[in-house]
Amino acid sequence: MTDVGVWLVGARGNIATTAMVGARALARGETDDTGLVTAREPCSALDLPAVESFAFGGHDVREGDVLGSARRLAERNDAPSQEVVDAVADDLRAIDDRVRVGTTLNAGERIGDLADAEPLEADRSPAEVVEALREDLRAFRREEDLDAVVVVNVASTEPGVESPERFDTREAVESAVESGDTDLPASSLYAYAAFAEGVPYANFTPSTGASLAGLREMAREEGVPHAGDDGKTGESLTKAALAPMFAGRNLHVMSWEGHNVLGNTDGQVLEDDRNKQGKLESKGDILEGILPDIEHNRVRIDYTPSLGDWKTAWDYIHFEGFLNTEMKMQFTWEGSDSALAAPLVLDLARLLVHADEAGEAGVQTHLASFFKAPLGVEEHDLSAQFDLLAAYVREHADPDDPVDPTGGGSDDAGDRAGDDEGADLPAESVRADGDGRDGDPDRTDVAPDTD
Repeated sequence: MTDVGVWLVGARGNIATTAMVGARALARGETDDTGLVTAREPCSALDLPAVESFAFGGHDVREGDVLGSARRLAERNDAPSQEVVDAVADDLRAIDDRVRVGTTLNAGERIGDLADAEPLEADRSPAEVVEALREDLRAFRREEDLDAVVVVNVASTEPGVESPERFDTREAVESAVESGDTDLPASSLYAYAAFAEGVPYANFTPSTGASLAGLREMAREEGVPHAGDDGKTGESLTKAALAPMFAGRNLHVMSWEGHNVLGNTDGQVLEDDRNKQGKLESKGDILEGILPDIEHNRVRIDYTPSLGDWKTAWDYIHFEGFLNTEMKMQFTWEGSDSALAAPLVLDLARLLVHADEAGEAGVQTHLASFFKAPLGVEEHDLSAQFDLLAAYVREHADPDDPVDPTGGGSDDAGDRAGDDEGADLPAESVRADGDGRDGDPDRTDVAPDTD
């Protein structure tokens, strides 16, 4: 079995901490695999690395330690429980020895204010920052004797990049790094460092990450798989499942109001309108993609400190049916933000390592169901996105495996993806062996803004 290292950007944050606690709790028999998509069909038919064997490290710009973060989560939210944290305390101490200082370059004032460690750019140029990030990845692989490493960005949301078309080619991105251009944000520098090291990258945030066309070109040329953007965990997950019901029944949605309140660091960062914008766009675009005739679609996000890691979303849907009859639907979603996101982070690590070992490169569109704004995929219907994942499993699963790899997916799932990165592949990715099946490399249905 491949020895896998998961490098988390934002390693001392709530999502990263919960993912690491969960993985170590699984390894010690303190919890089960509820919430892990890869633990059930169809993904269980794939030969994936075991979560229990993951080694962890990462970057952060805040001082403190992972165990301290876990204890605060347990105290304030009871998720994870204090008993589970105690059971994995030694593991978390060991992980914290592998957390390195990262960068806040062009990440916005809110994130800069939260950083209490001196970031890499304090005494380095962008090129030197990238080299430091690369060396951290190399050291992690070397010191932990790893066969594979995957980077997952779970850091706080950055403001969007102005004039992203400036970075439409790999040459333009490389020139910007070498010339000291500070317009490239931290999330893109992490992606650049990962691709330069041949390491898969997932962007679980709305930040720019690898969505720039030049970085996507780099990933294809380096033979590296990647996925993003913005993890889909709560209210947006519900929208992606519920909106197709209105479309399928030909019910006209006149208004859909969504109001989100949350109290963790993400909520604090999103108080800045520049950081918030990308999050609002990725949440709103789900409905626009499924209900193109919607008249009013608005999302609000407010910081409520007392909620801690818990998030509440209230949605009001005003729709019209037969004989112009006006009706309404309301729902309330309450959940632990990190407990919903953490297992998906582990899923993405497993699936990206699988794609890398299979020689696939570029955007992995079969992972669309994990994201609010999936790169290379225009389809926002959650069931259709699940079909993409099932189609990928059908292509890659062992035909002699007794587990049913179909997961109920339909055979035309591949037709629902965009034509980005090789549209004739069931997984909508590009083979790293250069088999000439690359499609339009610059097509994507999401703007490269970040939250």
